Amino acid sequence: MHEELERARLTFHELVEHADTDALRRPSNGTRWNNQQLLFHMLLGYLIIRALLRLVRVFGRLPRGASRTYARLLNAATRPFDEVNFRGSYAAGRTVSPQRMLVMFDHVIDKLHRRLDAEFDTDLARGMHYPTRWDPFFKDYMTLADVYHFPTQHFDFHRRQLTLDD
Repeated sequence: MHEELERARLTFHELVEHADTDALRRPSNGTRWNNQQLLFHMLLGYLIIRALLRLVRVFGRLPRGASRTYARLLNAATRPFDEVNFRGSYAAGRTVSPQRMLVMFDHVIDKLHRRLDAEFDTDLARGMHYPTRWDPFFKDYMTLADVYHFPTQHFDFHRRQLTLDD
């Protein structure tokens, strides 16, 4: 998992550092965001992971029915989630500079490395149900290890939608 996090960090740096203003403003492929907004959305996948990890720590200690009910409630709120997800990345992608995104990316990856180093195998095996309608990479049941892997799956998927080289 550490290698995966570092690969994403290096890729993110390459993408941002080699993109000029015109490339960042260019529409992405298959989203309503431009490249800079999509880059922020890719960063956001790592930023939210700390909250997702906390959820697994709580729900992973409760009966499975608790997280199943929670996931159903979140699935019912997919439309508002999608709108907030879009608008948040749209606004942040317009206001957070590419240089600031690099600092934020490095910071969150460093925190994830430290947190991962502190995990026990029993923690990594604990899991909960997730809202499968929120993201194609959310599975019905995800362990803590799955959650650590999620942002890089999300990152790799959206990397293919960038049009920085066009």
